[in-house]
Amino acid sequence: MDKALADDLMSVADALADAAREATLLHFRTDLTADNKEADRFDPVTVADRLSETRMREILAARRPHDGILGEEFGTTEGTSGLTWVLDPIDGTRSYLSGTPTWGVLIAVMDATGPIYGLIDQPYIGERFMGGLGRAELTGPLGRRVLKTRTARPLSDAILFTTFPEVGTLAERAAFDRVKAGAKLTRYGTDCYAYGLIAAGQIDLVIEAGLQAYDVQGPIAVIEAAGGVVTNWEGGKAHMGGRVLAAANPTIHAEALALLNA
Repeated sequence: MDKALADDLMSVADALADAAREATLLHFRTDLTADNKEADRFDPVTVADRLSETRMREILAARRPHDGILGEEFGTTEGTSGLTWVLDPIDGTRSYLSGTPTWGVLIAVMDATGPIYGLIDQPYIGERFMGGLGRAELTGPLGRRVLKTRTARPLSDAILFTTFPEVGTLAERAAFDRVKAGAKLTRYGTDCYAYGLIAAGQIDLVIEAGLQAYDVQGPIAVIEAAGGVVTNWEGGKAHMGGRVLAAANPTIHAEALALLNA
């Protein structure tokens, strides 16, 4: 990819994240209500989710009108450029409703092979994890820094994050528990922020199930740019969602993968 196109994609991604920050902070920690998108469990959507995606789509219509869009709230818009923007306007709406600052805005641009650039943005904290196209950076309250995942260490020294048992089948939970049993520390329920922590070198593993493309493409781009590995539970591509294993390095990835499939 030529530098001018890469620079434009990164600039547009920042503009999308800036617009989503403004839209989501308008309603965060307010007396907000939510609609439920599913009958058998609470899967909330709010006015903030819809406003965030709407504003991002408006920017793409103006700046990248030939690109496709895959968004959580408003579906697919076909493009002609070979590039598609994958948008999750609020990843972690349950956290958003609860007032906890672990939700985020996920943005990726993908070609036929998968995501080539992505962002994980936490508007309230003001942190932005960026990865791909030669970039692996974090900006936030402590300034700008290079993102780099942790070096290899055994599972017995590893920190594992997940949203289990809230997601997944009983069989998937059992597979997760095999990894958990060997880990030093397990923490729960931090949504997309956990993927940013892998890229920042703070934790070793995230294991999830039942994800969609818009849940993972931004994190995949960021983690891989920082030196990590993201696959499905069979070791294949994960960019269309499903069961995801994100790891700080190939060594811990292989150890966790073996336990998931034991």
